[in-house]
Amino acid sequence: MAMAMGGKVATLLVVAMTLHGLMVPTLVSAISGTATFYTSYRDLNERHIIAWAWMDGRAASACYGNVGKGVMIAAASDVFWNNGGVCGKRYRVTCTGATNPVPHPCTGKSVEVTIVDHCPGGCAGTIDLSKEAFAIIANPVAGKVQVDYTP
Repeated sequence: MAMAMGGKVATLLVVAMTLHGLMVPTLVSAISGTATFYTSYRDLNERHIIAWAWMDGRAASACYGNVGKGVMIAAASDVFWNNGGVCGKRYRVTCTGATNPVPHPCTGKSVEVTIVDHCPGGCAGTIDLSKEAFAIIANPVAGKVQVDYTP
């Protein structure tokens, strides 16, 4: 049974595990939200502009400073930031629909990203993906899409 936590929750059958010789399905809930993408934004304390360096995959971030974590990365909004508790966690993100007039923005693919930063209050989406990650799941022209994301 899925319980809503700040948004719609879709229950997915993800894996089966062996328990006393029996196959018991394990359920993982996908959380619904929205995704955007970024190339730069203001950090939590508005001290300076954090610019993502796409060429070498390095980015200044709330979680890792200037240690590069590649380009399949994302920033968590206040919805699930948990005071940095999600730093380093990986999420599978899937586009589920449009949020604006761009027709059929979803590619039908999912992407796995690592949370490396905080998208501060006023963030346009629940999860702010790198441009590279967003382009895997949706047409970047859309700018913002509905998604399900699963830890």
